[in-house]
Amino acid sequence: MRRKLQGIVFLLLIPLFTFSQQNPEVFENLKFRFIGPEGNRAIAIAGVPGDPMINYIGAASGGLWKTTDGGLNWKPIFDEQDASSIGSIAITPSNSDIVWAGTGETFVIRPAHAMGDGIYKSVDAGKTWKNMGLEKTGRIGRILVHPTNPDIVYAASLGHTYGPQQERGVYKTIDGGKTWKRIFFIDENTGAAELALDPNNPDRLLVGMWSIHINTWGLRSGGPGGGVYRSLNGGETWEALSKKGLPGGIENPVGKTAVAISHSEPNVIYALFEIDSPALYRSEDFGETWTLQTRSHDIAERAPYYTRMAVSTSDPNELYFASVKFSISKDGGKTIDAGYKAGGDNHDIWVDPTNSDRIMVAHDGCASISLNHGKTFNRIVLPIAQMYHVSVDDQIPYNVYGNRQDGYSYKGPSNSRQGYIPVGLWKGVGGCESGFAQPDPFDNNIVWSGCYDGGLQRYNAKTGHSRDVRVWPEAGYGWTPGDMKYRWHWNFPLAFSPHTEHRVYVGSQFVHKSDDEGQSWQVISPDLTLNDKSHQQNSGGIAVDNLMTFDGATLFSIVESKSEPGLIWTGSNDGQVQVTKDGGANWMNVTGNIPDLPKWGTIANIETSRYKKGSVYITVDLHQMGNFDPYVYKTEDYGQTWKMISGSVPKSVHSFAHVIKEDPKREGMLYLGVDNGIYISHNNGRSWMRLKNNLPPAPVYWLEIQERFDDLVVGTYGRGYYILDNISPLREFDIDAQGKDAHLFSLRQAYRFQNVQSIKTDGPSMNSGKNPAYGAEINYYLKDSTDQKVEIQIIKGEDEIVRTLEGKQSEGIHRAIWNLRYEPTYKPKIRTTPPGRPWVQLNGEGWRPLVTWDLDLMRGQFGPKVVPDIYKVKLIVGDQEFIRELEVLKDPSTEGTIEEIKEQVAFSLELRDAMNIAVTLINNLEDIKSELQEITPKLKKQTDKKKARNLFNSAQSISAALYDIHLTGAREDAFRSPMKLYGRLSALASDIGGFGVDFKPTDQQREVYGVFNKRLENANKKFEKFMKVEVPKLNSQIKKSELQIQGGEKIKS
Repeated sequence: MRRKLQGIVFLLLIPLFTFSQQNPEVFENLKFRFIGPEGNRAIAIAGVPGDPMINYIGAASGGLWKTTDGGLNWKPIFDEQDASSIGSIAITPSNSDIVWAGTGETFVIRPAHAMGDGIYKSVDAGKTWKNMGLEKTGRIGRILVHPTNPDIVYAASLGHTYGPQQERGVYKTIDGGKTWKRIFFIDENTGAAELALDPNNPDRLLVGMWSIHINTWGLRSGGPGGGVYRSLNGGETWEALSKKGLPGGIENPVGKTAVAISHSEPNVIYALFEIDSPALYRSEDFGETWTLQTRSHDIAERAPYYTRMAVSTSDPNELYFASVKFSISKDGGKTIDAGYKAGGDNHDIWVDPTNSDRIMVAHDGCASISLNHGKTFNRIVLPIAQMYHVSVDDQIPYNVYGNRQDGYSYKGPSNSRQGYIPVGLWKGVGGCESGFAQPDPFDNNIVWSGCYDGGLQRYNAKTGHSRDVRVWPEAGYGWTPGDMKYRWHWNFPLAFSPHTEHRVYVGSQFVHKSDDEGQSWQVISPDLTLNDKSHQQNSGGIAVDNLMTFDGATLFSIVESKSEPGLIWTGSNDGQVQVTKDGGANWMNVTGNIPDLPKWGTIANIETSRYKKGSVYITVDLHQMGNFDPYVYKTEDYGQTWKMISGSVPKSVHSFAHVIKEDPKREGMLYLGVDNGIYISHNNGRSWMRLKNNLPPAPVYWLEIQERFDDLVVGTYGRGYYILDNISPLREFDIDAQGKDAHLFSLRQAYRFQNVQSIKTDGPSMNSGKNPAYGAEINYYLKDSTDQKVEIQIIKGEDEIVRTLEGKQSEGIHRAIWNLRYEPTYKPKIRTTPPGRPWVQLNGEGWRPLVTWDLDLMRGQFGPKVVPDIYKVKLIVGDQEFIRELEVLKDPSTEGTIEEIKEQVAFSLELRDAMNIAVTLINNLEDIKSELQEITPKLKKQTDKKKARNLFNSAQSISAALYDIHLTGAREDAFRSPMKLYGRLSALASDIGGFGVDFKPTDQQREVYGVFNKRLENANKKFEKFMKVEVPKLNSQIKKSELQIQGGEKIKS
């Protein structure tokens, strides 16, 4: 079909500037896609008692998940909220539809633990949620609901842990959460870590209190307020059980504390303490007297990260401990059996009160479920990966890199070119769970990956080997930071020079440089921190814990300017920003020039501008100082003056900033990652817009824009990696589209990718990633919904319409996908039943599809892919037309040439036309056969009936040459009778279109097509004779009956 192009509006991107911020609803149709990898940390778990089908898992920073089929499938049910960390789950015993979720993690051992914003309630089993208060309590580690009264609920609040606060302790509601009363409080430095309730006498309560203070240079666990406290009257009054012989109080301070009450014999209770060595106590009279059971380290290693236990619901002597190992005691804690069969780095344990064989454990590998009393466990892995950073290479398609907490240093594809992204395509690239993984920008086969303790490896994708090249290979485990030669942050910075090939920088308190692939290192700076010795002491508190998670006075960010060689910026975790203009010979501290910057922040990232020399953006994270506001600054004069640009970002406990990135194509456009999402500014930070769409509210730790594909790649700390493909609408809307009735956005180049052979050992799972839609993304905007036709035409040359797509008519930005193909082939519509099988049914429109063995046929029916070239895309909205050019590019990985592709496409179009002729014949014959079946019973003369039956048989004979008339709709009917012409044409076209890659047709493919074409010509001649001779004869014979065969209409579909 050819049409003349007229009335066309050619569009140009005009660099206008505006200072208004858009309504985010305009962009709601732009969807992020999850690409992987598999997830990790869960910290809360619970199930509906007596119903093993329904379970809930709370992720450390990946939301709340639910299964209703015993764990076969899980769905996120909390993504519409603003919190990502689920520290506790409680299912109301008297009504399992009432579910409570406490937000914020209480298993704290690193700088990276998401904050909570209160307690939530659902009255419909998790379909909808409402925040019921306690917004400032920071971290709610346990919720208990009264066994018979659903309105009575207790919450254990630890507080945010970053300094003194009033909002911590034990809270109670007696009206279902409408109001709350703090019923137990020690002091501003002590919160509630654990809570237990007697199921038989719910007025009896135990609470484990914990004095805890965290900042950038240390975790201090323990204090006089910690210990176990008891209430016998529903929380009205409390007594310290240190008076009954337990540790705790001023004379014997303790760290994190756990409590547990036996379900079957509630007088039997347990208390577990963090001291220099853990201490487990047991009481058989609800706390009047106590016996020390064990000091085994297996039950509470690195106590702040663990310290939780549960009692079997059928045996008061059977205990389970969540620590590095999952430990079991069958004798009340006297002896311990520790192992990893339930999981490693365990956090929460739930035992069904109605069936003690049902045990569930939440851990750093996600969760495990046992239905046979712990003999075996089924592992659950959800897509809740905590990724510290993200980087991309420039391959086609590109790869994504990063390090996952409690996992590995990963490389995975943005597009697998094989249907979906299997978990098995994520590969290790050296390094470990922390830090950066970055490909060398001058050789993407080389990847550098960090690890804690200054670990650093250089990975070669060609060999698959990683070499250790750490700066100073002196293990620092357990050492006081101040006693080390170099101090390394858990996520120490790693950066490449954009100017000098293969030059790498890493940061301790110094900047280290290597120009020989890590064979040697040079220190090119003085100590760029404040070097405060008080920030270099042991971490841990009651028990020492030095694993670089809280080393103070270390560098956290390094970057060399994109435009000026030797201009290097650094940021530290004690708030210092320094710069050198001469490759490290001289350094200048510019921190004092930053206005209104609180002390001791972490310079989370530094982004140098590509648009103006001397311009730099920084994010400063102060959440570990108890300040959750976003601090983002910009300088335009090498740090001599600074301006805060984050003042309009809404403030909350989730608003502290992790990363700022500059758009590579539009000056002044910025992307900001905070602890629950992304904000975008089009005006250098004067105003900000939250871009939520379908992105879960997980912390956004890092952002990258892959410039070749113009994709926004998001590294979340709790839900893995997401990609927003083709961000041109975000960039162009306010410049080009805002205020107009309709607009067609600029078009990204489209690669004519060919599928690659897929991994064969990895089926789809909840952790499988999603590929981008195949083909060209066509983004357009409608100011208002319309009843007018919205159509998109793909045009080759001047006026050849290759494809027509139907557009959406609702307001907002829409994304249509052209799959780079011509129109698909016509579809057969079978209007009769197979011979001898009258039971085969037709649909409501009087036809049935032609179902055959489609695996080897369907690819030939999609329509041929176009030749790489320049095409025009025309958007038609009513009488308005808009046009832009689109470049379709060859897959660079294929062997074929453009000339070979042209031969292939020309041949495929011949096949398509042949198939369309075959389908037209089939549909016309089916139409006639259907009419004959309808009128034959109405004919009165036997001679007329006989003639009609003969005519039907003639039509059936022609049909039988075109397709297998015995097909019933079952796919494997295809193997009962020989495949006929339409199926064989489809199979040949499938071979070319599905597996021809970019090669020209083989000689034998052309030869076989010649055979088919002759058969098609013969069938067409028979049909023409049938229509010109036989049908008129019958019509003439039955003329008096006023029944006629129409036929001859080309029914396509």
